[in-house]
Amino acid sequence: MAVGILEVNLISAKGLKCSDFLGKIDPYFVLVEYKGQIRKTSSAREGGRNPTWEEKVRWRAEYPGSGGDYALLVKLMDHDTFSSDDFLGQATVYVKEMLELGAEKGKAEIHPTKYRVVGADLNYSGEILLGVSFSLLDKDNDEEEDYGGWKSSQFD
Repeated sequence: MAVGILEVNLISAKGLKCSDFLGKIDPYFVLVEYKGQIRKTSSAREGGRNPTWEEKVRWRAEYPGSGGDYALLVKLMDHDTFSSDDFLGQATVYVKEMLELGAEKGKAEIHPTKYRVVGADLNYSGEILLGVSFSLLDKDNDEEEDYGGWKSSQFD
């Protein structure tokens, strides 16, 4: 089994449909359901319908891991201060082939690509631009602790 770091570079979105009654949106991404791990980015203030994040999120990933679902579900949400956040749409990024190649060669990536955002009504709601990479961890790599792994300590 290959163990590495899965990194998503969230770049920007374009043409998002506005869900707020006042016409202003503060979108952020929520990455969910990649093997039960969740990551959330900051809000893109002043981004409106065309926000820019330039933010990376990452976590520990295994290939092949448990289960057969090798997809990142990227949800766009609108941050609301006085009520619950609004769902703007989502995109699915399939990463099985990239993980397979990364497990074989040590590193693989999907260069920044535009993905269609689909709203709750299953209609087109804009697009997002993001890149994904996978890099194997060395067996002796101490960075494992930073990504949710557990490392035993030794006392002298």
